[in-house]
Formats: sequence, structure tokens, C-alpha cells
Amino acid sequence: MELHLASRGALQAAPPLAGQRRRFSLSTPPPSPSLSVSSYQLASAIFPVRLAHCGETSELADLDWENLGFGFIQTDFMYTAKCGEDGNFSKGEVVPFGPIAMSPSAGVLNYGQGLFEGLKAYRKTDGSILLFRPEENAIRMRNGAERMCMPAPTIEQFVDAVKQVVLANKRWVPPTGKGSLYIRPLLMGSGAVLGLAPAPEYTFMIFVSPVGNYFKEGLAPINLIIEDNFHRAAPGGTGGVKTIGNYASVLKAQKIAKEKGYSDVLYLDAVHNKYLEEVSSCNIFIVKGNVISTPAIKGTILPGITRKSIVQVAQRNGFKVEERLVSVDELLEADEVFCTGTAVVVSPVGSITYLENRVEYGNQGIGVVSQQLYTSLTSLQMGDAEDCMGWTVQLDQ
Repeated sequence: MELHLASRGALQAAPPLAGQRRRFSLSTPPPSPSLSVSSYQLASAIFPVRLAHCGETSELADLDWENLGFGFIQTDFMYTAKCGEDGNFSKGEVVPFGPIAMSPSAGVLNYGQGLFEGLKAYRKTDGSILLFRPEENAIRMRNGAERMCMPAPTIEQFVDAVKQVVLANKRWVPPTGKGSLYIRPLLMGSGAVLGLAPAPEYTFMIFVSPVGNYFKEGLAPINLIIEDNFHRAAPGGTGGVKTIGNYASVLKAQKIAKEKGYSDVLYLDAVHNKYLEEVSSCNIFIVKGNVISTPAIKGTILPGITRKSIVQVAQRNGFKVEERLVSVDELLEADEVFCTGTAVVVSPVGSITYLENRVEYGNQGIGVVSQQLYTSLTSLQMGDAEDCMGWTVQLDQ
């Protein structure tokens, strides 16, 4: 596979090693023609490389890998492609990470016409890099784009772009067991509009950042509060797609909850106010005996890829999995509760607070089912177990 750079000038202008960070403007046209180089040539040109002999891998960025949180860390490169009114995206290119030029009248800035995705890359013990189900993210972006009246890259374009940007930033993939490289694809209406209408131009971008645990608790029980005033989504709305507006709308309830000491908020349905929907950025599961239940995907709940994976892993492990309406009463009577998401993977729930009443699970410890499913899934993601599901994609370095 080849990485497509914006220009030879862009290659020479790439940021130096950590400690000497620089920012770049993409508004200045490149001074020379497009250049195509292999991922190895790219890496060799930008920073010193130790060849992968005798277990050695490419040199890592200078970070405190033992203390990664879930926050943005600037890396070297990003990917960008444009789409005009013909609905076809350009080939796309890997360019130095930096600010982007955009009209104040861009559709995404004025009317929120934008989507994002989230997936991860992991480093195996032999130094190779794995992606986890990137085609599922491509499919979800295409489904969301249809709802938001946007063109979207093909599945092949999406996956190839992810591969390119990860390889360009491979020194930022954390060592095995220290975290992952979070990959953030964006699709936005970048063309100028004034009246309410789809934008005339779209931008597909991907940037990456090394991350650790999403919740400060790590793989430890989190404490949720059920929100009975604000709602995340309503029938007929956009709760089932990963549009940017879905996340801004939960910030107020989340802020109030965190000020009270809770980890996050669990939302109820907007019609009956009694059925579980999801946490701010995670799907929710309850365990009762050998049965695992999770709210059904019905237009107001995001079809999480980790959720889908956990359902399949649980079934392979002998659990009965039900996707249906799940009431608050069932939640409060559950043996165990956990959340799933790309950022959190599997996060056990230690307590739920509802109408001033607090229910604890598993003596505030990690539940047996949560631990089993977490171990099963992360072993697949990190290449520690045989991928009998065909979910991982190994990158050629």
C-alpha cells in the first residue's frame, strides 16, 4: 500500500520529534507536484527508524506511555479529501497535521452538517499494528451521511484512508498494553451556504491521537446517574447516527452529573421516560443470570460497533443475548451492568442513582461477566487471541 503525500515540500516540512512540535497551515498551496512514496520511505524520510529485526520496531514518540489519559495529543500527519457537487471524493492525501481553512459560512459551522467516527489501532507484541473492524465504521458513516444529506467515501476509500494515516503516524501507536491509537474520521459540509440547504462541498478528514483509558477509573466500576429531565434523542431524530449535534446536546447533563461526582449520565427514552437508551457516548447492557440484555437499535440509539462485537462475543461464550426494550426496573434488579464503546471498550458499572436512590452492583467490583467479555474482546483487538471472527486488519509496514 502507498501513502500519498501532498507534496515534497510537505514531506520536508513534517514536524520534528516530540519536544520540538510545530503547527502547519493547509491554506498555502504546496509548491511542487504530488509525490507518492511507500510507508517505509515516508517513515525513513521523517524520523529515524530501527528496522524490525529481532523484535525491534519503528522508534516510538517520546511520551509518558505509562500515564496516557483520554485527551488529544498532536501527532504528525492527517488525511484529507474533498468532494464537490458531483458527489465523488478526490483521491485524498496525507498532509502534515495543522489548521484547516474554512469559510465562516460552511455548512458544518452554521447548520451542523457533520459526522464523525471513532476506531482504534493497536500494537502487537511483535510490533505489528492491527485495526479493529474499520469497514464497520465506513458503513456507519455512509448510513449517517445518507440521513444528513451528505455524500460519503466508499468503504474502500474509507478503509484505505485509515490505513494511510495510521502508517504515517505509526510512531504514535502506544506500546503493547499501554493504550491505543484513537482514529477520528470526520465528514463535514465545508462548502459555503447561507440559506438552509446541503453544502456544495464536503471534506473527509482523519486525524489520530494516542490514548489511554476514557474514564479516569480505568477498568474499574463507574458510577452513573439516570437523567429524567434531559433527553439525548427522540423518535424520528438523528439519535441513531453519529452526527456531531448528538454530542453537544448531552454536555449540560453530563456537566451537572460530574459536578455531583458521577462518572456519566444514563438517558431514558423520550416517550415513556422509563426505558433505557444509552450513556452519553456508550451503549448499556444488563446481566441477569445467563441472560445479557441491551436496548434494541430503533432509531434513537447509536448502533455501536463495540456493542455489536460484544453481542457476538457473548453469544459465542454461551450467553443468551436479548436486544429489546429494557426498563429502569430491570436495570435496578440486574446482577451486573456494563457499558460498551470504542473509547471505553467495556466499562463495568458500580452503581446507578435514580431519583435519589442508589443501587450498587458487585460490591463495587468488576463483575465476572464484564471481566470475561472485556478480556475476550481486547484479546482479539490486540492480537493476543486467534481472530476466528475475522475482525482485525493487520497493516503492512
